[in-house]
Amino acid sequence: VKGESGRETVETLQAMRTDYIVVRHGRSGLPAMLARQTKASVINAGDGSHAHPTQGLLDAFTLKEVMPDPVGKRVLIIGDILHSRVARSTDTVLRKIGVDVADLGPGSLVPKACPEGVQRFTDYNEAMKWKPDVVYLLRVQMERQDAQYFPSLREYHRVYGVTTERLRQLDGEGTWL
Repeated sequence: VKGESGRETVETLQAMRTDYIVVRHGRSGLPAMLARQTKASVINAGDGSHAHPTQGLLDAFTLKEVMPDPVGKRVLIIGDILHSRVARSTDTVLRKIGVDVADLGPGSLVPKACPEGVQRFTDYNEAMKWKPDVVYLLRVQMERQDAQYFPSLREYHRVYGVTTERLRQLDGEGTWL
């Protein structure tokens, strides 16, 4: 908007001897690019459809409040994993604190190649056999979809949604976030 490039902004901040630069930008990868151009520490507060690390940190903080020692606990993330920058960031931070993570959603909404250490499920019942301690629900991000990834919202909810019966099955066995 100001007609200043990211590089020019970094040069200005570097001239001010800035130690940290917090970046939240709609362009995926911008914080990483800026980090290569400065001596300051760059904190990614969200970049495009790539990552939302501040949400991932908040999710880890919330989990540690509920479970002070989350090492070895199992978190199942259900939903639109493919389009979710929150899922990518939360997967990353939870694995760093020793949590086992799995993703569940329709095959069209779960990346074929999950990050190392993340299990991939497309069948709800198979995912429940994994015995998650926490079930984390994501919304379906229709605005990021350029094609139809499942037959209908009604069908998606029938197969992957939270129902009274599913809540009863998990009552006392898991935590919903």
